[in-house]
Amino acid sequence: MTRWPYPRIVAHRGGGALAPENTLGAIRLGASMGFKGVEFDVMLAGDGAPVLIHDETVERTTDGRGEVPKMAYPEIARLKTARGESIPKFEQAARLCRELGVWANVEIKPANGHERATGAAVAPLARALWRGAGLPPLLSSFSTEALEAARDSAPELPRGYLVDKLPDDWRGTMARLGCAALHCNYRSLTEKLAGEIHGAGFAILLWTVNEPETARRMLALGADCLVTDALDRIGPDFQ
Repeated sequence: MTRWPYPRIVAHRGGGALAPENTLGAIRLGASMGFKGVEFDVMLAGDGAPVLIHDETVERTTDGRGEVPKMAYPEIARLKTARGESIPKFEQAARLCRELGVWANVEIKPANGHERATGAAVAPLARALWRGAGLPPLLSSFSTEALEAARDSAPELPRGYLVDKLPDDWRGTMARLGCAALHCNYRSLTEKLAGEIHGAGFAILLWTVNEPETARRMLALGADCLVTDALDRIGPDFQ
C-alpha cells in the first residue's frame, strides 16, 4: 500500500466511549460527529450469524448472560445494552455504514476455536455487502487463521494484521497473509519501526489513542491512522 486511502482518525467500536460499543447507535453517533471511519468487532453467534460484539460472553455489554458461540442470534438480539441498544448483525452495521457514507475497519473477532470459520464467513459477506462501494472495508484480526481464511475467501479485500507487541516475524507474516497494513498498539511504535514498516510497503494503524498529545506524537512518527475512544478530544479533522 503506497498510501493510506482511508480516514486518518477512526472511531473505536463505532462511537468510542460516548455510546454503547459495537451498536448501530454507536455508528450513528460517530457519523454525526463527522467521523468518516469506524471500527467494530464481528464474531459468529452459535447459529453462524456474524454479530457485532467484542467479548465471547455477553455479560459486560448487555443485560444478559451466556457465551456468544453457544447462543443463536434471536436469543442474542433480545438482549439490551445500558442504553437499550441491541446487538446488531454484521449486515445491519454494513448497510448503515454505506447509508451514512462511513468507511469500516471490520475486526474479525473469532471466539476461541472458531478462527477459520469466522474469517471464512465474514470476508465473503463483507465483499457482498460493500459491492460497488468506493472504499471497501478493511478486514483486520489478531488471528492469523482468521486472516488466512479471509484471504482465501475474499482475496481482493484489504487486510490488516493486528498485534499488541510486534513479533519478530511480522514482515513474513504480513507478506504471507497479503496484508496492507499493520495495526498495532501505539505504545509499540517508534520512529525507526515506522520507517521499517513503511519501507516494507505497509501502512500503520494505531490503537487506541485517547490523548491529543499522544495522537500528535504518533502522527509525527508516521502513523497513517489512529483509532480512538476519545471522539470529543480527537476529532475527525484532528491535527
